[in-house]
Amino acid sequence: MNAKTLIKICGLSEPGHVRAAVAAGADYVGFVFFAKSPRNVSVARAKALAALVPDGVRKVALIVNAEDAVLDEVVAEVPLDMLQLHGSETPERVAEVKARYGLPVMKAVGVGAAEDLAALDRYAAVADQLLVDAKPPKGADLPGGNGLAFDWRLIAGRDWSVPWMLAGGLAPHNVAEAVRLTGAHQVDVSSGVENGPGAKDETLIADFIKAAHGG
Repeated sequence: MNAKTLIKICGLSEPGHVRAAVAAGADYVGFVFFAKSPRNVSVARAKALAALVPDGVRKVALIVNAEDAVLDEVVAEVPLDMLQLHGSETPERVAEVKARYGLPVMKAVGVGAAEDLAALDRYAAVADQLLVDAKPPKGADLPGGNGLAFDWRLIAGRDWSVPWMLAGGLAPHNVAEAVRLTGAHQVDVSSGVENGPGAKDETLIADFIKAAHGG
């Protein structure tokens, strides 16, 4: 397996878990700004958590269909390296956000079947990165973090014009297989390193990163 697989630990809300992710070798840490999520953090809390992250580890804000006023506050207060748009934002909205804030933008795209893949090409034209995630169940409250995987064979050997990250149902026991099947160079995990909704587990974080690196 490629030892250079980059890893994002998303949905961090406790100082100890941020430190654990960094210590274990995470390349990205994600903070969720979405009220319905059990991983939701306030702007003030995210600012405090971001202060614990050393240079070289990218700090990502997960935003869902947020208006400019919300984004203005988040970007002004929290030192970020990337915005992750995880809602139903259009390609035009992705371009707007990039232009307004001058930060790299990662767009999450839910995949459940082959017909969902065309959206990845559309967003690749405007986003800096793609997050290839499992499509949420119909009527789900959360656009991600549902602990669901999709058929990884759908994207096996695929590539896009921008870097992409694999998400959806990843956990310490299956991340190595997911990387092998898809060829992903980057992976994202949230619920797969929790022992309850929003409750990160430091051992699972370390186990996930080790597994993703082929350990």
